[in-house]
Amino acid sequence: MGEEQIEMGDSSLMEPMKTKPVLKPQPNKYERLFQPCLAEIVGTLFFVFIGCVSVIENVPEAGRLQPALVHGLAVAVLVAVMDKISGSHFNPPFTVAIYLCGGMDLMMVGLYIVCQLIGGVVGAGMAKLMTPPERFINATGAAFTILKSDSQLSRAIFGEVAMTCLITLVVLLVAVNTKTKTPLAPFLVGCTVIINVLAGGDISGTCLNPARAFGPAVVTGYWTYHWVYWVGPIGGSLVAAALVRIILGDGKLRLIMK
Repeated sequence: MGEEQIEMGDSSLMEPMKTKPVLKPQPNKYERLFQPCLAEIVGTLFFVFIGCVSVIENVPEAGRLQPALVHGLAVAVLVAVMDKISGSHFNPPFTVAIYLCGGMDLMMVGLYIVCQLIGGVVGAGMAKLMTPPERFINATGAAFTILKSDSQLSRAIFGEVAMTCLITLVVLLVAVNTKTKTPLAPFLVGCTVIINVLAGGDISGTCLNPARAFGPAVVTGYWTYHWVYWVGPIGGSLVAAALVRIILGDGKLRLIMK
């Protein structure tokens, strides 16, 4: 019996190993479609809520520092905790730019943008419920009211394009471009928000995010020059996507000089 067992064992070693390929478990439909959309609603909701409250409760002596820190820190935290669920966009221009750089499917682009706008409206509504009515009215519900005349438009649009281009470029390089991806992405994106708000707050209000402008506009009914906060950020995101696709991207993303 012992010898037969040895012979059988030896002969089995001569046969090719038959192993089944190990397949990674695929996420179910909820995790592929519904959960990312819900995460975009929740993330945008809390970003707009916190941002609006920081503006409404901001005292003149604090200047731009308080809103800058609040917006930047909120972005950093939300990006860190939601990244593995939805990619932590929370911003329509980010979604457009990430799609153009191959970071998501076209089918999800429209869904993400709708969810971000829903989150923006709910977040602005929560800010209204939380803050005293007189402060809410005095701050126009944290809507972007800095633009008062047509003479300000060119500077405001250019500022929104330039500053959104900067932050979108950071997002694409730290989260999409393989060569420059880094676990410091939440920190770097948050810091860029702070820098932009401190630098451009007096020019356009530093929106950078149509969902951040859309929510308060719906809640307060203040639509004056609202279009600026769509045209500027989307334009900036397109410029950033072009820079990555043409100049800064790795071999996978770059369209020329591969």
